[in-house]
Amino acid sequence: MENLQYPIGKYEFPESFTKNDIEGWINDIAQAPELYRKLAERMTEAQMETAYRPGGWTARQVLHHVPDSHIQAYGRFKLVLTEDSPTIKPYHEDLWAQLPDTQLTPISVSLSLLDALHQRWVVLMQNMKPSDFEKIYIHPQYGKKYPLGAVCKLYAWHGRHHLAHLQIILDSVHS
Repeated sequence: MENLQYPIGKYEFPESFTKNDIEGWINDIAQAPELYRKLAERMTEAQMETAYRPGGWTARQVLHHVPDSHIQAYGRFKLVLTEDSPTIKPYHEDLWAQLPDTQLTPISVSLSLLDALHQRWVVLMQNMKPSDFEKIYIHPQYGKKYPLGAVCKLYAWHGRHHLAHLQIILDSVHS
């Protein structure tokens, strides 16, 4: 079951990171929207309603979740760059995935949102100073400080993580 839940492995918090690490993670984030679009275009309606594992989200929920989550991350970057070590507000992603817009909004809207969002976010990150990636926010749910470099890695991982979930659906459901 863990292979279905974490098909690329669990996120590993980096104790340190280099300029090359950051550039690679930004590149992953930059490429993600096109990869999501290509997978979504191959999916049937039946596959959109298929979960990648028992108790997991459907492809539709995943495709709406990713921009929801990445909007949070983008906003957190902007908070950290304009405030001193802000405490962020967590959100209930499981409940967000059940809201009506997840069922009623066409996938194309979320794919367009992801594309536009990542364009802005990548420009922001590519123009940050190396020291900006050391700036932190505090996550009250975990009581932990997150430097933006670790957050960059987290969302590069997050994008690949959910792409792997969608690939599981494509590989296992032949509709």
